[in-house]
Amino acid sequence: MSKKPAPQSHRSPKRPEKGAPKNTRPSLPASAFLPTTRAEADARGWGQLDFVYVSGDAYVDHPSFGSAIITRVLESHGYKVGFIAQPDWNDPESVAVFGEPRLGFLVSAGNMDSMVNHYTVNKKRRRDDAYTPGGKGGARPNHAAVVYSNLIRRTFKETPIILGGIEASLRRLAHYDYWSDSLKRSILLDSGADLISYGMGERSIVEIADALAAGLSVSDLTFIDGTVFRTRSLEHVVDYEMLPRWEEVSGDKRAFAESFAAQYRASDPVTGARLVEAYPHGVYVVQNPPAAPLTQNEMGAVYRLPYARTWHPSYDEAGGVPALSEVKFSLTSCRGCFGECAFCALTFHQGRIVTGRSHESLLEEARVMTQDADFKGYIHDVGGPTANFRGPACAKQRTRGACTDRRCLGTKPCPAMKADHRDYTGLLRKLRKLPGVKKVFVRSGIRFDYVMADPDPDRTFLRELVEHHVSGQLRVAPEHVSDTVLAAMGKPPRAVYDAFCDAFEEINRETGKKQFVVPYLMSSHPGSTLAEAIELAEYVRDMGFNPEQVQDFYPTPSTISTCMYYTGLDPLTMEPIYVPRTPHEKALQRALIQYRNLANYDLVREALVKAGRTDLIGWDEQCLIRPKRPKKRDADGGAPKGKGRGAKERGSFGKGKNAKGRVSSERSRGAVGAASKPQRAGKPPKANGRKGGIRKGR
Repeated sequence: MSKKPAPQSHRSPKRPEKGAPKNTRPSLPASAFLPTTRAEADARGWGQLDFVYVSGDAYVDHPSFGSAIITRVLESHGYKVGFIAQPDWNDPESVAVFGEPRLGFLVSAGNMDSMVNHYTVNKKRRRDDAYTPGGKGGARPNHAAVVYSNLIRRTFKETPIILGGIEASLRRLAHYDYWSDSLKRSILLDSGADLISYGMGERSIVEIADALAAGLSVSDLTFIDGTVFRTRSLEHVVDYEMLPRWEEVSGDKRAFAESFAAQYRASDPVTGARLVEAYPHGVYVVQNPPAAPLTQNEMGAVYRLPYARTWHPSYDEAGGVPALSEVKFSLTSCRGCFGECAFCALTFHQGRIVTGRSHESLLEEARVMTQDADFKGYIHDVGGPTANFRGPACAKQRTRGACTDRRCLGTKPCPAMKADHRDYTGLLRKLRKLPGVKKVFVRSGIRFDYVMADPDPDRTFLRELVEHHVSGQLRVAPEHVSDTVLAAMGKPPRAVYDAFCDAFEEINRETGKKQFVVPYLMSSHPGSTLAEAIELAEYVRDMGFNPEQVQDFYPTPSTISTCMYYTGLDPLTMEPIYVPRTPHEKALQRALIQYRNLANYDLVREALVKAGRTDLIGWDEQCLIRPKRPKKRDADGGAPKGKGRGAKERGSFGKGKNAKGRVSSERSRGAVGAASKPQRAGKPPKANGRKGGIRKGR
């Protein structure tokens, strides 16, 4: 089943941004939504429902929520669907609100994997949940799809159960589970469900519904693309590739890496093979090839459905559902991503073939948006997994699929890739001209290497982005500066990012703008030793700022990077790769990036000594820390009362230096802003009055 356009990767759950619309009371009654109670179903004259959708999220009827898309698609095909949001997993009656559905239960953990929703990368429990009324945590269980499915099966012994959403989609075959540090079986086996609808599920869910409505048993539904089923016989399964058995992958990490590589190659809807994974006692889990992506017209039809575009009114008293504020006035312009970052699960969920919505569809949705009482004239985003992708990377992908042996971008763009921003630029121009629209922002990530690959000599897209679509800060994701680590990530070399920053700054100067690039940086990714972490710390030193946007690598199910983390092998090459695995080593690498924070002094010193880089401990301006831990009062560079030494000698770190070695108040690459003196420990410096790691256009 479908979900929000961009599944989580290594990052923490996204929280509402500053400037996002506040949660306000919706004006629509409960009758504008699908039934959530027996009384609401009775009011429609519905006796037995066809499907009951059980979700780990609160009920928000907006097309950025997969539950809304799937239920509205089924409704448009004539099916009666009820919605149970966040049931009490200790009470079987909580999933029996509507009684037994005629065709089946649809179960999703929600827009996020429930474990990522619950835990930080350090495995500490989060207190909040943006997908729950009032933002309160604790409204869903760990491994929610499994728990809900077993809860349903306790009461409804024979009713079909179909799993969907990001949690089931990325756990559909044997997978590494970071939270238990172990390999887990297909979620189909642990949940007791009958089918998984994986990926963006509009096609498969309608085929499943139609087949069940025609009288077929759920056990007969072995032929639908985009589904996973279990069986005890392969007699009727044809043209399949046998993956290593469960006993092999659970006992041999190399076998798991080989299995993952086969799954990765099979993720294309055109060339993808049918996969079979064998388990003990004669059980087989069969993954059918991915469903074909929706056509542009089909996507338009999906987004034209009668969504209420707000949360259910039963959440008004709690203040609504915070996650809505991030997307309420945003437009999903595309699906799929050929960027293939190793730490992102998009290849396994949406695939590499990009489909862009038509201009007409997006303009129609934008006009509806402008009629909302809360709309203040600002469209907060026009994008998707990657904002500036609007179609397939090359013409071949439409008929022959994405290549299985090369990346479209990666460390070097494929010669066949067509980098062209004209369609996206034209779309943004049209949106800017709509009555009632004051500003159109682009806040979802852009691929800066795709921007630099565009042969347009005038850099029209980047110029218009700078002039019209940046809200003071442009967030991009270089992730690292070591070419070794970047290659493991599937990201372009550092030189490409440097060139992008130069171009961004040049256009800012020409247009008289003072805007910033905010880089996302990642620590502890596979391939990063202490040497690479120190290289990143030196880069941060030369930029002259203490970055806020730093994320430890988070091993989430079904990413290349997670396979690296578990096996110590790059599954695409089967070459060994270094993995920072222990919590302490991760802490060392993260502390290096934020070495200016006095609380990190001991960790930074330990890392530098271990790496043999004591040259970075000293009084010279290029040193990261001083030989002795400074007193707390010295952290901002000031001398303690009664002492004679100046700030430069007494501080915990020195001034930033540019690439030529000159002390500079501007950062040489990646995030520019004033940092002419050491900052107070624990607080990021300011640049032009703004906090955070930001780059100022000069």
